[in-house]
Amino acid sequence: MQALRIYAGSAARRHLERHGLQPSDVQVIPAAAGGPKGLVLGRLDRYLFGDWLPKSGQPVALVGASIGAWRMATACLPDPVAGFARLERDYIGQRYDFPAGRGRPLADDVSAQFAASLHSFYDGRVPALLAHPRYRLHVLAARGRMLLTREHRWATPAGYLGAFVSNLAHRRALGAWIERVVFSAGEGGLPFGTGDFPTRRVPLDAANFHPALQASCSIPFALRAVAEIPGAPPGAYWDGGITDYHLHLQYDTGPQGLVLYPHFQRAVVPGWLDKALRWRHRPTGFLDRMMVLAPDPAWIATLPRGKLPDRQDFVHFRNDHDARAAAWTAAAGASQQLADEFDAWLARPDMGRVQPL
Repeated sequence: MQALRIYAGSAARRHLERHGLQPSDVQVIPAAAGGPKGLVLGRLDRYLFGDWLPKSGQPVALVGASIGAWRMATACLPDPVAGFARLERDYIGQRYDFPAGRGRPLADDVSAQFAASLHSFYDGRVPALLAHPRYRLHVLAARGRMLLTREHRWATPAGYLGAFVSNLAHRRALGAWIERVVFSAGEGGLPFGTGDFPTRRVPLDAANFHPALQASCSIPFALRAVAEIPGAPPGAYWDGGITDYHLHLQYDTGPQGLVLYPHFQRAVVPGWLDKALRWRHRPTGFLDRMMVLAPDPAWIATLPRGKLPDRQDFVHFRNDHDARAAAWTAAAGASQQLADEFDAWLARPDMGRVQPL
């Protein structure tokens, strides 16, 4: 059974038909929010950043939200292969106990443990990561407005209800409640247009790296919002997936460049609140120069519990941490097939395997 599916926007497909795919074609790599789903992309990450992309020399913008931000920050480490191997181990090794009578771990406990994990992972390596000679890291977070300017027991649920209703009416209306904040390393502008949604850019540096990355991963109600990030406007910051779940952005690749996107699925969903809004899952012109690498749904059905790892596994396994870790480890190991198949496709590109986005 084939594990890998390849999808391409119209301009990307024309490029592949004429030139195939070279490492030098890649201008942008996005990395989506999605929590544990990112585990099945780790072996592709090791191949891309450890073997394939080093064969070229052009600058590449790495754009990530939530787990995607953690992945792309890891790609900027001096030894990304070792970094991705540790990310996989550390992510699988998370252990959050469910207090008696509660349906989920305490948000304070999750936030504290996650902050400690990030510091253990990156401390001492942040300056080198931010100064990578080729990669420019862009970490997305969502800054609350109106009722969401600070975290509050009653105001926060009310604010997210308002955000949901506004987003249902029009995606841009969500901007009245939440704005996109991009923490960007290095000089220059953003690698995508910002006309679709209220956006501000904040320089990413050693002082704000940890809180920005934690904010990008802070799922509402599951973790605490991050407040008062150095160099950023005041307010409460949450998971970057709220505004940009799958990073459906107008990327700047130039006339010949491509966006290479290891992803969990075919659809590139704009925001977290759009998950149930199927009409917003369709491709747009923003994706014309995008190539998506995603697992085949039939292959996913062969994984433990017949699905990708996800946050509901914490609820399913509760305090049986070893059983959850075993399931996630099996899924991550099986995903080596994705990297192997992509390597084989690069050697002998078969356009019959490339489907439209």
